[in-house]
Amino acid sequence: MFLKQLTTLIICLSFVQLSYGQKTWSLTQCIQYAQQNSLSVKQGQNQIQQAQLSEQEARFSRYPSVNSNLQGGINFGRTIDPTTNDFTSESVITNSLGINAGVTLYNGGRIRNQIKQSQINVDVAEADNEQIKNDLALNVAAAYLQILLDQEQLINAKNRLAQTQAQLSQTDRLIQAGTLPEADRLEIQANVARDEQNIVTQQNAVEISYLNLKNLMQINPDEEIKIEKIDKMEVPVNANPDGVALTQVYNRAIANQPFIQADQARLSSANLETEIAKSLGLPVVSLFGNINSFFSNKVPDFNNVTSIGQIEATNPEEILLDGDRRNIQFFERRGVTFGKRGYFNQLNDNFGQSLGLSVNIPIYNQARTRLAKERAQLNILNTQIVAQQNKQQLKTDIQRAIATARANKKQFEASEKTVKALDLAYINTEKRYKLGAVNTFQYTTAKNTLDQAAIDLIIAKYNYLYSLQILDFYQGKRLELK
Repeated sequence: MFLKQLTTLIICLSFVQLSYGQKTWSLTQCIQYAQQNSLSVKQGQNQIQQAQLSEQEARFSRYPSVNSNLQGGINFGRTIDPTTNDFTSESVITNSLGINAGVTLYNGGRIRNQIKQSQINVDVAEADNEQIKNDLALNVAAAYLQILLDQEQLINAKNRLAQTQAQLSQTDRLIQAGTLPEADRLEIQANVARDEQNIVTQQNAVEISYLNLKNLMQINPDEEIKIEKIDKMEVPVNANPDGVALTQVYNRAIANQPFIQADQARLSSANLETEIAKSLGLPVVSLFGNINSFFSNKVPDFNNVTSIGQIEATNPEEILLDGDRRNIQFFERRGVTFGKRGYFNQLNDNFGQSLGLSVNIPIYNQARTRLAKERAQLNILNTQIVAQQNKQQLKTDIQRAIATARANKKQFEASEKTVKALDLAYINTEKRYKLGAVNTFQYTTAKNTLDQAAIDLIIAKYNYLYSLQILDFYQGKRLELK
């Protein structure tokens, strides 16, 4: 019974494993998986988190800062007792503690602008990461289409081999009938070998294209994946790059391309940097407070007499009092000792507080304020130049994409016409070949010409499809194949 259950479990697990291995990936799934596992995207996410931490740091700078201090030590030799300010030669153990607090009331708007700048920097990091995702999506789409192209080329190569083998059979029948010489079979056999070689070449191309896609998706090269099969990849009927205007696509790209948004945010951040630099030359007003206390092991407790000592009299001294000479003698108590004042009692006795307002007015700070302003202005100019360069590059890329799509459309249409014409010519040549009106070389040449045209048509079709994907990308449309 147990063995039966175990066998059933193993079969189920094998089925699940097989099902997972046979999973087909659509273009959308490939893009999403690649974006979720890309190291560049993860690095961009870390940059976002760092920017968010900087934003929190800027926000917290508005709040008061509170710090505590605790210090203890022992002094040897001649030193000053901190509790009596008297010199002493005995060792003194001391301990001080306190709490300091401070808050900035005004610093020329520096904190406010730093908070705004940190918020903008978060937007910059997010836009940069979105651009990384977009670039990755384009690369995945190109790799995905390359696999479809190679697979279609492989199917075409297998079809050509089947046709050539059929041609070889037909040639054998004609040779047996005496219509063709025996040597014509060699030409067909050479074509069979060439077609078999093309199949191997296309199989290798498919494997290499899959490796490229796996690399983009961060999938183990040994793992088997299969992209979604499209029975017949056709160009969309409504595709018309000739009707696409540069201005229209450019305006849409300006509104949806993340790197353009990042450039605008960087410019806003640079403008705030100028305001932050100006604040370096303005007064800083701060409020501060402090509480503290200290302890010394030499502080006596006058309420705790441990020994009353003895009363001693001094030697009599003669003084003049109201014109008479009289003797006077003094008495004093010697040897009185007191206990030590307790630790917490001393902390209570020595407890002190302070509260104050600080105003720091910059007068001369080695021209740092002026240099900071000039540096901020140069940063603004540089940011503006980079933003303008990116816009110009975007316009150039869009213009090139439109021109490429139009050229690929013409190439695709021309290839279709070529294939149709050569197909009719091949059919006619095949009929004449069966009747013995043309020789094997002429028939083979017609077939090879048609085969090459078919290859060119497939390549032209996928080039056109990819160029249409590029136009959709610039217009903010989702990358997908239908």
